[in-house]
Amino acid sequence: MSFGATILDADGLRLSKDEAAFFREADPFGFILFARNIATADQVYGLCSQLREAVGREAPITIDQEGGRVQRLRGPNWTEWAAPLDFIQIAGDEAERAMYLRYRHIAHELKALTIDSNCAPMVDLIVKDTHEFLRNRCYGTSPGDVAALGRAAADGMLDGGVLPVLKHIPGHGRTDLDSHFDLPRVDTELDELKETDFVPFRALNDLPMGMTAHVVYSDIDDAPATLSRDMMGLVREDIGFDGLIMTDDIGMKALSGTIPQIARGALDAGCDVILHCNAPLADRIACANAAGQMSEAAQTRAEAALAARRTPDDIDIAELTAELETLLSGRPYG
Repeated sequence: MSFGATILDADGLRLSKDEAAFFREADPFGFILFARNIATADQVYGLCSQLREAVGREAPITIDQEGGRVQRLRGPNWTEWAAPLDFIQIAGDEAERAMYLRYRHIAHELKALTIDSNCAPMVDLIVKDTHEFLRNRCYGTSPGDVAALGRAAADGMLDGGVLPVLKHIPGHGRTDLDSHFDLPRVDTELDELKETDFVPFRALNDLPMGMTAHVVYSDIDDAPATLSRDMMGLVREDIGFDGLIMTDDIGMKALSGTIPQIARGALDAGCDVILHCNAPLADRIACANAAGQMSEAAQTRAEAALAARRTPDDIDIAELTAELETLLSGRPYG
């Protein structure tokens, strides 16, 4: 039997009885955690156990742990990281190794809690008009450099037993609007996109999971990428990404329509699984009902992603931290 075609969240620090019963019935592919789900290490460990017990399997649990503004695990219990762009600028010529060490350290902290996925690397390119909500979460302006830094981050997570989620396919950097609140539009011609924005995603097209961008690319389609068959076709064929594709949160205001309409539209466009967050239980139920079970192709990709989970390699976290501090010449990375 296939998994439910959703990735869902919980309201609080522990599952309610109603949530547990819903997850048991809907069998979502996986779960995502937010700051409201996090208090102490023991509590997070316990919540992850409850989520997996509800579906009766080792479902993947993901999180947004980029650094800077976007990190759900925070000090003093966990490491505080500078925003990725700031960190890269501090590291200078050692940025690739520093990014590997950074995300290997993040993976170490996640796996201690049994969180086994992270919504990174984010390989959107910085351009003149990149919105401030995104700019310092990016890795740079050069497609080649961004691809190399994204690879370093992904390798650090994979070596630590954490599945990376490549985002935001096929690129969010050219937008001057925040897709949490508005629908951004990119009017750049497709040939130029193929030579710039698509390049880092193509270089990382072997990663197990990816996340869409809620962005209209007018030279391809008037629908946002998440809902565009033409754009999802380009993601699969030109970018060559054959991993599991999740939507960005379909509750974001960039998308219009009811939650069931958006969920079905995204799956019909070629997404494999629907991410729906920060919603009342009734909305999560409606989303799961609309999404139904994964297609055969999505199930195959889901199983391949789960098979990419590794036993973490042996590291000495103190040695890793010392090497990182040396690379950064003693400058703070948080």
